[in-house]
Amino acid sequence: MKTDQLQLIDEPLLEFRYAQRSSSPALGLSLFGPFDADSSARPGVVTHGAIGTAEGLSRLRSFLDRIHGPVFGNYDDPDLIDRGHFLWPAFPGLEAAFACDWPPESGWSSQIDVASLGEALLQMDPHRRSFDVCNLYLDAIRLAAQRDDRLSVLICVVPDDVWTACRPKSRVTGGTGRRPSSSDVQNRREQRDLFGLYESEQYDFSVDFRRQLKARAMEHGIPLQIVRESTLRASDKSRLGERILTPLSDRAWNLSVALYYKAQGKPWRLTTAREGVCYIGLAFRRDERSKDPRSACCAAQMFLDTGDGVVFRGEFGPWYSPERKQFELGRIAAMQLLRGVLETYAEQGGVALREVFVHSHSRISKEEYAGYVDACPSGVSVVGVRVRRDFGSRLFRQGNYPVLRGTVWNVSNNTAFLFASGFKPQLLTYDGSEVPVPLRIDVQHGKSSIEQVCRDIHGLTKLNYNASRMADGRPVTVKFSDAVGEILIGNPTIKVRRPNFRFYI
Repeated sequence: MKTDQLQLIDEPLLEFRYAQRSSSPALGLSLFGPFDADSSARPGVVTHGAIGTAEGLSRLRSFLDRIHGPVFGNYDDPDLIDRGHFLWPAFPGLEAAFACDWPPESGWSSQIDVASLGEALLQMDPHRRSFDVCNLYLDAIRLAAQRDDRLSVLICVVPDDVWTACRPKSRVTGGTGRRPSSSDVQNRREQRDLFGLYESEQYDFSVDFRRQLKARAMEHGIPLQIVRESTLRASDKSRLGERILTPLSDRAWNLSVALYYKAQGKPWRLTTAREGVCYIGLAFRRDERSKDPRSACCAAQMFLDTGDGVVFRGEFGPWYSPERKQFELGRIAAMQLLRGVLETYAEQGGVALREVFVHSHSRISKEEYAGYVDACPSGVSVVGVRVRRDFGSRLFRQGNYPVLRGTVWNVSNNTAFLFASGFKPQLLTYDGSEVPVPLRIDVQHGKSSIEQVCRDIHGLTKLNYNASRMADGRPVTVKFSDAVGEILIGNPTIKVRRPNFRFYI
């Protein structure tokens, strides 16, 4: 490798209140307040509802009471005494950080019956198990949506048993009923049960509790924040056998930023984003309901220079190649998908665009790219970029720490490796647990310099409003594509699909 193939991109800055800038979300919010603090559209009061068991609601009350005031870090690890406050900065309190009224008490709450929850969790059928547990929360969500006083966000506190038992690979032993085979599931989707042994509807939804609940709750129009009971430990101390957590100040930052964003607030704005430029992430997923191995669907996420996100689901079709193990849209399908995104964007009051960057895990074919170009108005530049983690390429440097975040290894005019994770000088440490894995970036179609594309993607690693980290290892267009795809594509029968990104994270 030649040294002139390497370059270092500066850490992107975020904009906060009073047009002040910082690379750290926590530092910017602590010193200046959120970007939209003086906007008439921002939430002046954040009111939340709460759903959970008696234990979960009690934990949430204690947690919010604790973080209503300042929370300072507790750095028992000798290695973190000098730099722990950089990695896990102090939390100034809910109202101090977000410059708004934020009552710690729930504006409304509903208690989940523990016996009913326990009965649902014992179902051997994973579809019925997740469906029944979701129904308990949906009954409460339905009541919350009927209130005259609208809540900003609903916090669903979930026992750790739900997190363990209601995921795609979860197994229950010694439970009720039996686990159906794949053919049983397919048959139950296609025919109604005349004897009341099962509900065919439950086989139309994802077996992942979080994804199913997010999808089914959209019709009620209140964003959800799902949090495990164990996360709400209101101290840094843990007892033997308890789940290992980050310091309380870190958890306070992560939860509060997510809640503020879902309450229609804008914590920060990316300064490196360019006006009139949007970034679209594609999410593909195979159709498990179809007997055709090629059947798949694609969803698209659109992110603007303001950080706002729009989500749109395309149609099912033969988009997967079992031979090449690749997803690929045809020209018409690609045109319809992007046109749907742009129309949704226009309905949300979007301004005219001049550049569209399409990010995909999979290769973008010439035919697919032509469809994206067809969907855009004349004069709009379309660039197709493949973005994926490359585990076969690594860089090492001398010393105790890995390569710096922002390092770019230029391979050609259209290909580069971007280390979006790595040593962060602002934190005085590396906050990962493995040797940094780079993003391989290939500009496959359209005209844009590889340097500009890398800078854009580097900036998009700072748009995760579901936490308050310095940055993620992947851009938001790629990081959340699988989760958004699971919600939209894994639950294909839902009738109401919200276009706003805050309903998906």
